[in-house]
Amino acid sequence: MENSCCACFGKKANLECGICKGSVCKKCAQFLEEDAFSFMTTRPHELRFSVYCPQCYDATVGPALLEYKETMQRAQEILIFNKDQGKETRLLSRKEPPVQVLECDDREETLLRLAFVAAQGNFNGLIDVDLVSKKVRQGTYQTQKWSGTAVPTFIDPKRLNK
Repeated sequence: MENSCCACFGKKANLECGICKGSVCKKCAQFLEEDAFSFMTTRPHELRFSVYCPQCYDATVGPALLEYKETMQRAQEILIFNKDQGKETRLLSRKEPPVQVLECDDREETLLRLAFVAAQGNFNGLIDVDLVSKKVRQGTYQTQKWSGTAVPTFIDPKRLNK
């Protein structure tokens, strides 16, 4: 690792870019939090690092982060129908295989993770949503872990009964 920064050519470059392996100083380095892409099922290799030089961040991480936020926005607008709402969803297509999310901390996070997977596949609805909680004991402390399954589908808003 060199001592000069690849961005500002300063002498105190003690960090290394995860993609290009170039030396970068703390002032120029772009940091990515551990949970920045936490809802993605599989993170690409380029997005698994925590330190980036400005060039690699702008070329790789910036567009991926923008796309991730757009997908998250679409996930928050997904239509959700529970398993017991068969009367409303009986005519909707169930061709896609069900998606599954395991061991989330709460019910809302489980729903959002299911919706995120559906939004990644360009669907706008989840049907037959089934959420299950399981009690987990750690000594005298007890919590719940949530799991869920759902079928992603495209729902035409015009045909949906209000």
